[in-house]
Amino acid sequence: MNLTHTGRTALVTGATRLIGIGAATCLELARSGANVVFTHWTSYDSDQYGTPASDPEELLARLREFPVKSASIECDLASPGSAPALFDAAEAAIGNIDILINNAAHSTHDNVDTLTSESLDQHYRVNSRATAMLTVEFARRFRGTHGRVVNFSSGQHLGSMPDELAYAMSKGAIVAFSQSIAPDLAKRGITINVINPGATDTGWISPEFHAELVAAHPMGRVGTPEDAARAIAWLTSEEAHWISGQVINSEGMYRGG
Repeated sequence: MNLTHTGRTALVTGATRLIGIGAATCLELARSGANVVFTHWTSYDSDQYGTPASDPEELLARLREFPVKSASIECDLASPGSAPALFDAAEAAIGNIDILINNAAHSTHDNVDTLTSESLDQHYRVNSRATAMLTVEFARRFRGTHGRVVNFSSGQHLGSMPDELAYAMSKGAIVAFSQSIAPDLAKRGITINVINPGATDTGWISPEFHAELVAAHPMGRVGTPEDAARAIAWLTSEEAHWISGQVINSEGMYRGG
């Protein structure tokens, strides 16, 4: 199967880190012919992961090696009015959007002893609210015939995540939202699916945890950003036009919890 996205334009959120799923998705879509605009929010990724401030510039430089249009936009998705403002900026930079990848996420550790209302609100604003408002903004503006939305879960529907309560709660809301809106989007020529990429090596896995994951994994390795990006490329292709309202567990049969 030869996937092509030639003539399509994708908006990918949360591509601040070169080693992340967002960056890999941008490159995979550009490689198959899509124009790509991505968002970044360096202050969060710098504080959380120590991400170099130069990563978005380097990603943009790599995208410009392909014969497609590309652009980057710094955007705080926690802001209530971010969705229409982002689409205005993206359309001005690169044209009408055909593909929306809601990859951006807020993630901290919260358990029964540490969970706060502030943490719940932070996760809700980025993970749940931004995903929902970007999706409906995309749908309201879309005038094509095969629009694509891909959202992200985190396997919370497969097992408990007791040390990530706020994160799991906000990601669970994404699944419910995506499945609920899917019928109305179908009438507008848009598919929407949720991908669970499983444990993916994007720099957050300690050597000890990495060894545990590999030992428990049927395929003998941890997922890579490119694994997720290839699944996203298929879901956003014309070949996947019959798939919508689904949660795709793209994690190589891992069920370690």
